[in-house]
Amino acid sequence: MPPRINIPPVTRIILVVLLLQSVLSAAVRYRQWSAHSEIVVEWLTLIPQLSVFYPWTFLTATLVENNIFTLAIAGLTLYHGGKYLERAWSSREFAKFLLVASLIPNLLTFLVLVGLFTITRNEAWTLTTIAGTIPLQISFLVAFSQLVPAHTVTIFRGIVSLRVPRFPLLYICLITTLALTPLLTSASLFLAVFGLIASWTYLRFYKTVFPDLDSSQPASLRGDASETFAFAEFFPGPLKPFVAVITDQIFNVLVAMRICTPFSQADISAASGGSFAQRAPHGGVRAEAERRRALALKVLDQRLHAATAGSSSGSRNQSQPPNEPSGPTVQTQPQPNAQAAMTSQPGTVLGETSYNPDQDHNERGDS
Repeated sequence: MPPRINIPPVTRIILVVLLLQSVLSAAVRYRQWSAHSEIVVEWLTLIPQLSVFYPWTFLTATLVENNIFTLAIAGLTLYHGGKYLERAWSSREFAKFLLVASLIPNLLTFLVLVGLFTITRNEAWTLTTIAGTIPLQISFLVAFSQLVPAHTVTIFRGIVSLRVPRFPLLYICLITTLALTPLLTSASLFLAVFGLIASWTYLRFYKTVFPDLDSSQPASLRGDASETFAFAEFFPGPLKPFVAVITDQIFNVLVAMRICTPFSQADISAASGGSFAQRAPHGGVRAEAERRRALALKVLDQRLHAATAGSSSGSRNQSQPPNEPSGPTVQTQPQPNAQAAMTSQPGTVLGETSYNPDQDHNERGDS
């Protein structure tokens, strides 16, 4: 029996669409190839001057790769990153994230290219092809920076060790270098930068976050107010203070324009205390839930002990013969093992649950 490939539904769909659209684009370009002109597919990829009448290209352009090298990288990225994020968030939240990470960078890049044409009057800007999974790839790196901010990746046998939040900035540097080669277009840098900003903004302020089990918090909150996911965390240590000052000023402007909503003190304390499963699975809410379960188990054990002790004493009284006035009284003593079982404490009959979530949480934190 062949092995079964377990791929979540949204990840499976985007992989199929990526392959079909890339093959279709390559077939059209191969069929219309000419040595004197560059072939573009304006109804599949986004070209500012030609795709005005094809609005769906703002979405389809993200899942089109123009060469086999970038197609292979995109397939691996979507397969591994998509499986991880879809299972961590749910298919619905992952689909919303893909929509934001695809539509907004393409739209902003389109506007920038049109603006550059307006300033320079160079028609090459409006004929630049906007396509590829670059915004999705950097968005996945941003999402991993939120989910595992303290994780360290070691490469070259321990020579280089990098924390996950460093990868988005390195990815932008790599795209900048490749944009100087025929592999990527000049729009790739804009896609990478806008992909970073759009995905971080969505995860920071808008993504729905559900509380942990038995939480006393509201049904859902939005965003992630933790300090480990601040925008300055993507930059090296010496640059963090300067980046923090600039981003704080931009945030204040966005708040004044009512585009972003400032976090409340409860949101900040919840994010730092790990009250949500997405941020810290061993936080205070989970400990409270485990404490309640342990208390319920203890009450159940006590009731079972009381019922068992009552039934044991009743059977013992029934086994003793009544006293006869016509003869000597003979009392049947129970066997030692039975007597030990009846006179033992209730905790030795069924075992007592003494789970302490706080102690378990502290031990895990120390380890």
